[in-house]
Amino acid sequence: MTSTTRLTVAQALVRFLSAQYTERDGARHRLIGATWGIFGHGNVAGIGQALVEYGDVMPYHQGRNEQAMVHAAVGYARQSGRLSTHAVTTSIGPGATNLVTGAALATINHLPVLLLPGDVFAARPADPVLQQLEVPYAGDVSVNDCLRPVSRYFDRITRPEALIPSALQAMRVLTDPVETGAVTLALPQDVQAEAYDWPDEFFAERTWVVRRPGADPTELAEAVTAIRGARRPLLVAGGGVHHSRAEAALAEFAAVTRIPVASTQAGKGSLRFDHPQDVGGVGHTGTATADELARTADLVIGVGTRYTDFTTASGTLFAHPDVRFLNLNIAPYDGHKLAGMPLIADARSGLMELTEALEMHAYRVAASYLAEYTEDKERWEQRVDACYEADEPDVRPTQPQVLGVLDALVDESDVIINAAGSLPGDLHKLWRARSRDQYHVEYGYSCMGYEIPAAIGVKLAAPERRVWALVGDGTYLMMPTEIVTAVQENVAIKVLLVQNHGYASIGGLSEETGAERFGTAYRHRAADGTFTGAPLPVDLAANAASLGMRVLRAKTVSDLREALAEARDADTPTCVYVETQTADTVSGPPPAQAWWDVPVAETATRPSAVKARELYERHVSTRRRHLC
Repeated sequence: MTSTTRLTVAQALVRFLSAQYTERDGARHRLIGATWGIFGHGNVAGIGQALVEYGDVMPYHQGRNEQAMVHAAVGYARQSGRLSTHAVTTSIGPGATNLVTGAALATINHLPVLLLPGDVFAARPADPVLQQLEVPYAGDVSVNDCLRPVSRYFDRITRPEALIPSALQAMRVLTDPVETGAVTLALPQDVQAEAYDWPDEFFAERTWVVRRPGADPTELAEAVTAIRGARRPLLVAGGGVHHSRAEAALAEFAAVTRIPVASTQAGKGSLRFDHPQDVGGVGHTGTATADELARTADLVIGVGTRYTDFTTASGTLFAHPDVRFLNLNIAPYDGHKLAGMPLIADARSGLMELTEALEMHAYRVAASYLAEYTEDKERWEQRVDACYEADEPDVRPTQPQVLGVLDALVDESDVIINAAGSLPGDLHKLWRARSRDQYHVEYGYSCMGYEIPAAIGVKLAAPERRVWALVGDGTYLMMPTEIVTAVQENVAIKVLLVQNHGYASIGGLSEETGAERFGTAYRHRAADGTFTGAPLPVDLAANAASLGMRVLRAKTVSDLREALAEARDADTPTCVYVETQTADTVSGPPPAQAWWDVPVAETATRPSAVKARELYERHVSTRRRHLC
């Protein structure tokens, strides 16, 4: 007879989660490292009580915003190589719907996170209950159904025994390198508190092996033939290189073949910036070196990339008339993009197999090609130096100069986190990544408000690292709340808060597309009704200090050097606040080296929009659909 233990559903779930592990390359990791939670009537007596009951096996973190809790879990998961993550519990109603943005971010970026929103009563003893959405055409719909399209797995646990197969499926998806993303188990509040006799086997330790599939021999042979036949190959490294921990394999591949390596936002840092084959970011926010190589490449080798529009310059970048694509990807969906030759495999396994095969054929790109991109890379580095240089140390810095001061200070142990605004473009072009995980820019969803909670998650995953959240004023105002969490738990993140009085990135884009920076500046309303008055008297440094964070103000480049150095050595949460020059110029880095499609009004009377439409049509005419 099977032995059982009588527990509530919530207690059983917490015990089950505490016994789940992952394993890859012989290393074992706890899958659910902790649970974040904000409690309300939909989870306080269920999951909340269970976390009290089993606090010895399931650590708990107190959040201030449900979306931010997901961001913290995602930051933890990314820093942990997708081998460990956190769970997030909320009440019903607004607590649950606040998860949607974070869930979308996790799923788009292929990062695991477990969401446990409370739900309305399964037994419906009172209908409707507080915060319940009434749907006249369906009795089994709640606000949690908003999470279905942004989750890789979704289930509503309406009976205790249904938790067993659902929990196992949830773990399968979280640990699947192809399927992983947000996983949602909606938990009706009455079911959470209901008791059941659980088979003890349910609580036994389980280890989920994260597989590394190798390439199909036929696909591998075709890939080798394609590379050997290419005169101007270019490798585009995506986030899959990092997820697979394939950086060393990529470095070996590049050293053997001398094929240049460009990187997407997610893939930057796949090679160190000073590796001979690293040519920097590619696409709309890429370097001139990488983008020119992309325009002339006859073979593009995509490794772990989704080929977003920023990478392909909205279909205008890869311009060689005979260009072909070879896509090494663990996901068949991505492997077949751009009518490419698929090489479906784990990034590390596939790169090692390619390297071995090409080494047997003594394949290497022509010396003239190597010399060409090496010289171009040196010229680009000179442009970076010029952007970073601050000739007048006693004046307010530009945004690139802010990055230059930080660049001169950090080493490979520092982690730089960013997500939205003008900073991702500057970072992709200019930042010199020194280690595989130093560059942490979330650009799949480009979610304002990600940086501070994600920094907490990264610091929890790697407490020995110095973790910097680079935050613009627009992003800061979206979600500064988790500063309180960092202070409460003394998570010694460093926040670099850049004030440029508005949505600088979108302001620049607005100007380019004929919208005249409308609604993008943080300024008083002028007499003509526009927001062109004086900058708003908002003191973000004082706000951060009011939330308990130590704040260092920097007015000049010299001040900034001193403040950043002091913050870097701090063992408490510390913010460096700096106001940059001229928001009207956005940031002053080299302009975009490739186009990005943001449709412009087809009809307009204002000259700026008419001119922008003419330029838009010229760019659109260069777009290609890669079909063969």
